[in-house]
Amino acid sequence: GLVIDGRTLAYALEPALEDKFLALAKRCRSVLCCRSTPLQKSMVVKLVRDKLKAMTLAIGDGANDVSMIQVADVGVGISGQEGMQAVMASDFAIPRFRHLEKLLLVHGHWCYSRLANMVLYFFYKN
Repeated sequence: GLVIDGRTLAYALEPALEDKFLALAKRCRSVLCCRSTPLQKSMVVKLVRDKLKAMTLAIGDGANDVSMIQVADVGVGISGQEGMQAVMASDFAIPRFRHLEKLLLVHGHWCYSRLANMVLYFFYKN
């Protein structure tokens, strides 16, 4: 795993070092960015989305996560003590973090199934 704090992340997100940071992050099983600013969070999500051409998911529970949720392809807001800003900016809202597994597995499967059926029907009609 990779644990990086906000000060070090500021250096890692410079244009000269972002490719090296991304290569290091790809080799890790998990990456944890702690004590980072909302702008740094959104820059990390944007870096992964643009450079790796991957679909990104951002999960946040407060106002400091709004920019990260808006940059990601899919945003999940957790309603809680910090307010409703993340929920209002997200695509999906859940009341507790423990409901995330059900959201990803069950509703993700249903969404995939509906999309596959729609594509088949589209080819059938056209």
